[in-house]
Amino acid sequence: MKTTGAVTEVEAAAQAELRTLVEELEAVRVRLEKVHARLPVAAEETAMLLGEKEMDVSTEVRSVIECILNDRIEPAIRDLAAAASYRPQEKARRQRMSTN
Repeated sequence: MKTTGAVTEVEAAAQAELRTLVEELEAVRVRLEKVHARLPVAAEETAMLLGEKEMDVSTEVRSVIECILNDRIEPAIRDLAAAASYRPQEKARRQRMSTN
């Protein structure tokens, strides 16, 4: 297995693919934010979000987008970006390479 610096070629290729995926997820995030921004905020939004009134379409869609961005997309972007730039500590790297 060839290495390029601190990572193997296979690892470097995987990290490059992760960087591409991060860019794609960031584009999805921007698109979702644009959809969210175009939707009107209902006067009764607070009551709808508290479950006191049935949600209208705009409030439901805005709510789902907010949840997806905060709970899924942004953590995925953060974690994948960290994995794409990860480098093990040298001691741990030597131990791993000696067992392979």
